[in-house]
Amino acid sequence: MVTHSKSKKTTQKSTKTVSKASKQEPSFEKKWGWHPKPLKASFMAFSIIGFLVSAYMIFPKSLNWGFSFMLIFTLMFIASIISMTKAPIIEK
Repeated sequence: MVTHSKSKKTTQKSTKTVSKASKQEPSFEKKWGWHPKPLKASFMAFSIIGFLVSAYMIFPKSLNWGFSFMLIFTLMFIASIISMTKAPIIEK
């Protein structure tokens, strides 16, 4: 029975340390939940080529499909610009 009471004391101590750690200020990544990741250069090239193909070949034939593809490739380009300016630098 003595060993059982000791294990209760150790669990009480561990919960106290967890409660102290949870009171600390959360870091930027945990607070916002989003941070940019680096993207490949081919992602930006694919978005530019896709936009141009959509604008010159698909948009004249079908306005709905052309506009949709141009919108998607524009969002891809914006994502690559955000990734290029905000993502951390990875050393090789």
